[in-house]
Amino acid sequence: MKPVSVVTLPRQMPMAGIYLFSEKDCHLYVGRTNNLRRRLQNHCHPSSGHNSATFAFRLARELTGIVQPTYVSKGSRVSLQQHPVFGPEFLTQKKRVREMQVRFVEESDPMKQALMEMYVSVSLSTPHNDFDNH
Repeated sequence: MKPVSVVTLPRQMPMAGIYLFSEKDCHLYVGRTNNLRRRLQNHCHPSSGHNSATFAFRLARELTGIVQPTYVSKGSRVSLQQHPVFGPEFLTQKKRVREMQVRFVEESDPMKQALMEMYVSVSLSTPHNDFDNH
């Protein structure tokens, strides 16, 4: 499909599917959802937290160098949102994601969504996807 941005999503669009965020000709992140419009908007809404704006959170981690996850309160994902360096960078990255190109394709079957997400990520070498177990 011709790329759009989150602010220029078409009026009519599928409910469920996979999506791709890109900047210029660089494909960055693939995701899947059962509500495309809401999920794409959550990625970049200023009030979205670490669980909703996951791509922006990853970008902020990379740009601040705070990449090591922790499972204690200090340094947790929630506390990072209040961090004096990370918090503002997280907001900046949500704005960046809002301006990115996005493409999507309809797929309602969860198994096919998962397979398509991995296939597209591997095929396009999206740098911000990982399928690590945590």
